Amino acid sequence: MATTTPQPPPQVMGEDGLGPVRLPVDRETHQFDDWTIGYTKSHILKSVCVNDNRCVAGEEGCCELCVYYFTLELPHLPDMVFHRNVLRITHTSGAQLEFNPIDALKLVRNEKLDLKVACSEEWRESRPEAAHTTDKVKHFDWTFSTEYSGTTNERFAVEPTDQRIDMFKLMRREPILFYHDLTLFEDELHDHGISLLSVKVRVMPSGFYILLRFFLRVDGVLIRMNDTRFHYEKGNDYILKEFTHREAKVEQLKHVPPALFTNPNEIVEQLPVIRKVNEKLTIVKSE
Repeated sequence: MATTTPQPPPQVMGEDGLGPVRLPVDRETHQFDDWTIGYTKSHILKSVCVNDNRCVAGEEGCCELCVYYFTLELPHLPDMVFHRNVLRITHTSGAQLEFNPIDALKLVRNEKLDLKVACSEEWRESRPEAAHTTDKVKHFDWTFSTEYSGTTNERFAVEPTDQRIDMFKLMRREPILFYHDLTLFEDELHDHGISLLSVKVRVMPSGFYILLRFFLRVDGVLIRMNDTRFHYEKGNDYILKEFTHREAKVEQLKHVPPALFTNPNEIVEQLPVIRKVNEKLTIVKSE
């Protein structure tokens, strides 16, 4: 009787262009009036090339790790990159607002970092491959600080505004129709703190609210937080956006209990506001 050799299952390519999906992916969408709010959630980016470093930029079969390195100009990536974690908000007009880790990492400075602390040397020593790229590492922001505030397409017109997000309105008790919290990337700075980018979405009967937060704590040195808030109210043709950069050296926070340093929700109000930008994202109507 003839026998057949079992064939491996066909690879399923990801919609994001980051190579084949190798592990289960968690997806969910919620319909809110003319908006579709959905997320994709999956595993951490592998730390080694699965093709023995033979990947070529742009070629089919290029592994997910190499796609990141070819796309970004960083000598190193955060310890944990959730490369398939994406939050996407899409309007029936085609307007789209998205949050993903690769666009966030594109804004990390690939230049000399002014922050000089002992752990930067320990960070470099913890990566053996860095010994051969000393010059690059010296000009690399190892805190992965980013002012990423989301990715919009051409169907949104973005402009400055005097309108403000009504936080008191958001504090009203309403049923939660949909909620999710996604981590985009995280690095523990060789046990000297944390660098974390996450995004949360909450949908209520009155609209939806999004908080994109970059939180950096370098133990004994500084705390930095970049918050970008988005609020859509039912019936509007626009989304209000508020970017806030806060930062303080630890020596400026002597009045704050150190236990709060590890809790972004608690420490945020103790950090002085360095810069704030208010914008309106208006849906571009079809002609």
